[in-house]
Amino acid sequence: MSIKEIITYPIKDLLDSLRNKTISVEELTNLHINQIKSVNKSLNAVVQNSFESAIKTAKFMDNNFNDCNTKPLFGLPFTLKDSVDTKGIISTWGTEGRTKFIPKHNATVAERLINAGGILMGKTNTPEFTMGGETDNVPYGRTNNPYNFNFTTGGSSGGAAAIISACGSVFDLGTDTGGSIRMPAHHCGISGLKPTFGRVPRTGHAISFDAGPGDLLTSIGPLARFVDDLIPLTNIISGPDNVDPTVVISPLNDPNIITTKN
Repeated sequence: MSIKEIITYPIKDLLDSLRNKTISVEELTNLHINQIKSVNKSLNAVVQNSFESAIKTAKFMDNNFNDCNTKPLFGLPFTLKDSVDTKGIISTWGTEGRTKFIPKHNATVAERLINAGGILMGKTNTPEFTMGGETDNVPYGRTNNPYNFNFTTGGSSGGAAAIISACGSVFDLGTDTGGSIRMPAHHCGISGLKPTFGRVPRTGHAISFDAGPGDLLTSIGPLARFVDDLIPLTNIISGPDNVDPTVVISPLNDPNIITTKN
């Protein structure tokens, strides 16, 4: 298999390739950045990029390779939905009033993915305040389906689903109130999971834990090309952060050992 085909791998195989030094972190990051540059003019999925800092982080990881044994996402390039605040990167929430807003802090889920070794490459498109069944907004416009540019990606995590489907990102986080992870995953042919309410903190998200009636319906969850990739990602982002009062300590069992027998 060619080196370029590595961007189609699931998380486990990517981690194995990095640990076996089949590919360096910098090479893997550049492959994904180049793929984003190749497809994004047609998709309009990635609306803010942090390519320079991503490459800098990748080089640092190559020089500190022992971290590969302690960080479960070591060296994996990813994107984040633009409704999730990211320190130092414009986070618009899809609304014109925030087109110049640069957060001073990461959302809890962003911080957890970065601490786990993920390399943030940029932000993906969302309708305004994540409220829409199609991914379109005033600041950035419409995101197109990678299978047919005339088709919708669904919403509201359409930018995330589109760039993952096009192999530009290993994974992303979506948010789901009424199908905003599940519908884009379906439309773009990838996998997505809406975790049970109370499992993942929404600190630093457009619809936070004090958002009124929508509060009880909204969850942050992972999108990836493979179902198996959703398991480690959900584990990493789950658990209390001592800010979101709705999150409880709840074990997340390995679905491979769960049985419906008896």
